[in-house]
Amino acid sequence: MNIRDALPSSLLPAPGSPPVEWLVHDGLVGYEDAVAAMESRVARIAAGEAGECVWLVEHPPLYTAGTSAKAEDLLSSDLPVHQTGRGGQFTYHGPGQRVAYVMLDLRRRREDVRVFVASLEAWIIATLDRFNIRGERRDDRVGVWVRRPEKAEGAEDKIAAIGIRVRRWVTFHGISLNVEPDLSRFSGIVPCGIAETRYGVTSLVDLGLPVTMDDADAALRATFEEVFGAVQPGDGRP
Repeated sequence: MNIRDALPSSLLPAPGSPPVEWLVHDGLVGYEDAVAAMESRVARIAAGEAGECVWLVEHPPLYTAGTSAKAEDLLSSDLPVHQTGRGGQFTYHGPGQRVAYVMLDLRRRREDVRVFVASLEAWIIATLDRFNIRGERRDDRVGVWVRRPEKAEGAEDKIAAIGIRVRRWVTFHGISLNVEPDLSRFSGIVPCGIAETRYGVTSLVDLGLPVTMDDADAALRATFEEVFGAVQPGDGRP
């Protein structure tokens, strides 16, 4: 697929910009620790003291509540719940789900949040295409969806979620791609506030693909470069 055809406008950095630092964390990262690390890196990016960064992590099982979350959409108290400044409603994070925290300086790219969100969607869709999965965006539902006609007429499952925040034109939070998480955990919330039964949640493995986290990471990195520009491996945490 030609990713450029799916983008409303380019978010490639200004010519001569350094590559984005690409960090992959082994093991689980606590949610509050991740947010603190992001906050610090974003402040340094905004001040011109650090470069852009993408940080790939997995979290222990937990729910997060975005700025639009409704209390009635939390159906279970079995897991910790973290209030967060990202957009969106409730979602689940846990082992087997790849979370990509995207810290980009839109001042060097394009100061347009809608274009940034569309570019994140295009990135996910291109990643899924590497595994011959057709991911689709929806005007009325944020995230990336997969049609499931074998389940019911009009059925669609979300395979990736998006929740971002922008401060001084520097982005943070990001995306989550379901590789092989425990999908039963999503039953403890109304995911992203969507209660209609024809809309569910899926993963790469749930779709019958023997994809490892390393496989997903390689695809995410290759397609990120097509949408956002070159990366270079980093070492450690943001």
